[in-house]
Amino acid sequence: MGAMTHRRFKGFNKLQIEGSEIIKELPDTNVLFVSNHQTYFADVVAMFHVFNASLSGRVDTIKNIGYLWNPKLNIYFVAAKETMKSGLLPKILAYAGSVSIERTWRAKGEEVNRQVKMSDVSNITKALDDGWVITFPQGTTKPWKPIRRGTAHIIKKNKPIVVPIVIDGFRRSFDKKGIRIKKRGILQSMEIKKPLDIDYENESVQEIVEKLEYAIEQHPSFLKVIPEKEIEKEEELNEERRWRY
Repeated sequence: MGAMTHRRFKGFNKLQIEGSEIIKELPDTNVLFVSNHQTYFADVVAMFHVFNASLSGRVDTIKNIGYLWNPKLNIYFVAAKETMKSGLLPKILAYAGSVSIERTWRAKGEEVNRQVKMSDVSNITKALDDGWVITFPQGTTKPWKPIRRGTAHIIKKNKPIVVPIVIDGFRRSFDKKGIRIKKRGILQSMEIKKPLDIDYENESVQEIVEKLEYAIEQHPSFLKVIPEKEIEKEEELNEERRWRY
């Protein structure tokens, strides 16, 4: 899978990486990566590349795919169960390390309100005990949506090292699923930030949620600081309409 997807980030499009030296300093288990989300699959595949390249001594680059010969295999990602059953490729990717969960707020394109399955929480805990877990705490590829409180509960329960990641450009490069290349020559970016300082015992769930919003640059205040984001969203919508046409 790595060999097939490498040119999507180092060929058709370019991936600009910042902060990957942090990856080598992390322990082998109980690390939770939190990130904003732009496509179903391209985001997490890019992270697999960056993490393994960094562990092989490459800093802020995925040049030379030799790092694929000895990959870190205990990397997991949290994904909606219905998404991972939506086709052959998602099913294959599920075997690559997905922790599939049932969303409590949305199912089959409709709003729902259901209880959290304790088995889903248990599976995330097992994944953290075994290695690294990537999660997208907004639970959607749409920007500026609220952070789901479940992520904060998992952080308080498992006390992982929490590493924020901010990505951009993937929405313009790929279709929503992150499978089809929509546009070439796009500069994608991935910024890996220092682990968050969290008081697991004394900080409330809401305080952790707010800390995550700022860390992955999805707090509502960023809309005021970076108003051009709204313009960018409109441009993306127009581009999507042209592709449909």
